[in-house]
Amino acid sequence: MPPIAKHLKTSSERTGNEYIELHEWLDKDPEKKAERHDITKIYEHGKMIEEKYGKEGLQEYIQHIHDDVKAKFEHIQHDMEKAVADTLAYLGVK
Repeated sequence: MPPIAKHLKTSSERTGNEYIELHEWLDKDPEKKAERHDITKIYEHGKMIEEKYGKEGLQEYIQHIHDDVKAKFEHIQHDMEKAVADTLAYLGVK
């Protein structure tokens, strides 16, 4: 998942606001990080975030989750491709 600095940069590029407090709320507390990234809670968290940061902040919250999910699946895909290549090489198949 992208580090907070990357989220701040992309938020700033999109909106002119880094949304530091929002991104830190999502990522800083290791005990709550998974729960705050839980896509089944987007509606619940989204309502709270929109009340605090407005519609633009809500969009940044959703974008943060999107960016993290994308990075996670890209990492999984890379690992899978490496495992397949390693297995093929082990079996003598190129």
